[in-house]
Amino acid sequence: METVAHIPPYSLNQDEEKKLILREYRSLLKILKSRIKPGDKLLLRSAFELAADAHKTMRRKSGEPYILHPIAVAKICVEEIGLGVRSSICALLHDTVEDTDITLDDISRDFGEEITRIVDGLTKIANVVDVNASQQAENFKRILLTLTDDPRVILIKLSDRLHNMRTLDCMKREKQLKIASETIFIYAPLAHRMGLYTIKTELEDLAMKYMEPDTYREIARKLAETRKERTKFINEFIKPIRDKIEQAGLKADIHGRPKSIHSIWNKMKKKGVEFEEVYDLFAIRVILDSAPEKEKEDCWKVYSMITDEYSPSPERLRDWLSNPKANGYEALHTTVMGAQGRWVEIQIRSQRMNEIAEKGLAAHWKYKEDAQDESRFDKWFQQIREVITNQETDSIDFLQDFKTSFLAEEIYVYTPKGDVKMLPVGSTALDFAFSVHSAIGTKTIGAKVNHKLVPISYRLHSGDQVEIITSSKQKPSDDWLSFVVTSKAKGRIRDALREEKRKVADEGKYVVQRKLEGMGVTVSPHNIDELVNWYKLGNHLDFYYQVAVKGIDLKELKEFKVSGDRIEAPRPIKTTPLPDRPEIIPHHLMPRKDAELIIFGERSDKIVYNLANCCKPIPGDDVFGFVTTGKGLTIHRTNCPNAAKLLAHYGHRVVKTKWAKNKEISFLTGIKIVGIDDVGMVSKITNLISGELKINIAAITIEAKEGIFMGNIRLYVHEKEELEALVAALLQVSGVESVERYDMEDIPA
Repeated sequence: METVAHIPPYSLNQDEEKKLILREYRSLLKILKSRIKPGDKLLLRSAFELAADAHKTMRRKSGEPYILHPIAVAKICVEEIGLGVRSSICALLHDTVEDTDITLDDISRDFGEEITRIVDGLTKIANVVDVNASQQAENFKRILLTLTDDPRVILIKLSDRLHNMRTLDCMKREKQLKIASETIFIYAPLAHRMGLYTIKTELEDLAMKYMEPDTYREIARKLAETRKERTKFINEFIKPIRDKIEQAGLKADIHGRPKSIHSIWNKMKKKGVEFEEVYDLFAIRVILDSAPEKEKEDCWKVYSMITDEYSPSPERLRDWLSNPKANGYEALHTTVMGAQGRWVEIQIRSQRMNEIAEKGLAAHWKYKEDAQDESRFDKWFQQIREVITNQETDSIDFLQDFKTSFLAEEIYVYTPKGDVKMLPVGSTALDFAFSVHSAIGTKTIGAKVNHKLVPISYRLHSGDQVEIITSSKQKPSDDWLSFVVTSKAKGRIRDALREEKRKVADEGKYVVQRKLEGMGVTVSPHNIDELVNWYKLGNHLDFYYQVAVKGIDLKELKEFKVSGDRIEAPRPIKTTPLPDRPEIIPHHLMPRKDAELIIFGERSDKIVYNLANCCKPIPGDDVFGFVTTGKGLTIHRTNCPNAAKLLAHYGHRVVKTKWAKNKEISFLTGIKIVGIDDVGMVSKITNLISGELKINIAAITIEAKEGIFMGNIRLYVHEKEELEALVAALLQVSGVESVERYDMEDIPA
């Protein structure tokens, strides 16, 4: 579902609109032509007419007729994912139950049970992200349960999200941020895990376009400027490889493609380098036309030819031929040294492997009969189902657990008998133990990795052989949750801790029962609720547990009033609900602060705020306001490391904000400087900052080692432009190599 508005048409008259809608529908039929069987055309026409009629009064934010959106989603399903007629029908109908008077019964009557089930899943998925966190987790579980029954639900939803991201320009800024954050937080990782690499890449790039527009435009500009030089390099690099492949009698398509803007940006951040220093801006792809029984052999032959011509980096060989990824991805990846000292990544795969890489799960179904290990997806779905059905329904941690457990890259580890286990990157020996069996996990006291004794928190690597050591006396503890990453392990540990807590709480319940009986009342829900509220605890279990461990004293019960079989607290229980919006405070009543910042919300009223410590925003930064419990409004940068999670999980707490002009107020920020150690360098830097630019330095530390100096400077600036001018000036100082602003919570104290 997307937000719609009943606004006038953009430019076309009614007849022109009808022609446009029919043209788009016929375009869908054209790309479905090879898949349409007898009777399909009539069913497609019925779905189109039903959706067109249901959405006839609705328009997208751009002003165009809403029906163009479901048609576009259906085309993405077919062209870019490889789905067929039934999925196209579901795509055409995907918003009807959510947004119009059409019911599931109507769809069931006209289109049957299978399509109804998928549309129902798509309707539920539409409600995931606009509610509170616990409800969001619950909805997401329901979606994933539907996914395990019929993965087409998530594939159609990804098509819907991709089209919305492609047409996000007409939305308001805060809506763009929210949708982009959901995309980067949930949908891009899900597309990746489904094997839809092209869609995952585009979702990441589009999200970045709205979340970090300046950086996105800058990298796009530099990619365009270097395209000619890059094409020349690629052609020269490919020629000797193509010659060798042809001489060997193999058929292959070889081409180079640029890396995505988002992946280049990630590399720049991870390695702390500028665009010009990112050498692997592109990847070479070798796609072989090989018979199924010769695929692996031919891929290794090509690898041998490439490494004869260019020197490989041994650490960068990735063999997904022997052990395909959980989503079915198969390929050989290697990185070799080309001309001009450039590292070049090469991906080698067959046409079948390439289709699975491009179309993911849909292609996996197509080749399932021929695949030797067709159960990989089935195993993955089964793991998801097992975790969902065993987890507590109110687990707010569910979404994060799901991301780390099921959307991460995998490692392959071995049991003592040589069986392979796939686990997410970062998994520990304890995760492995729970993957073998829950009963083994809860009794684990240590492990042997490659025959060496290690603690249960030891992080595993691909190729490790793991033997688990157990003890019947062992019990899970709270600290276990801090180092396991799989949902199964976290769920089982929480279950065990809850069970242990219940046993202790039973003792507390007996104590409370005796106390209340002494007062002449029973252990009724009302009486326990009154006590839970009085002692400010979350639920009955926590209350009984605190009584058992002597965390609270029941002496205060004598102050309670008794009326029949009910007790009443001696004073009203006050609760302070979190406001949907921050309290608006008149300007003349606002407290004066040394660093007061005025931010304008939707009503252009002045409000009290806090600046987030995680990203240290300053005037000029792209920011949003977030209502926090007990702290009012907190201002975050849109590229804050926590932004995606906050915007995706708690969109209802986001307040539109922008900076007011105020040159009298300064804000604390920080910069890192790296350069060549030289006499007088500190003096040059401080003279420039304090003397020439008149910027106040709060703290400075500079360390020199082996001819290189690294400096950390905390300083006060009025706005982002002033900081950018300072960075530019420092880069002109002889010997200074790099200057960058601090990110996250690492401004040194």
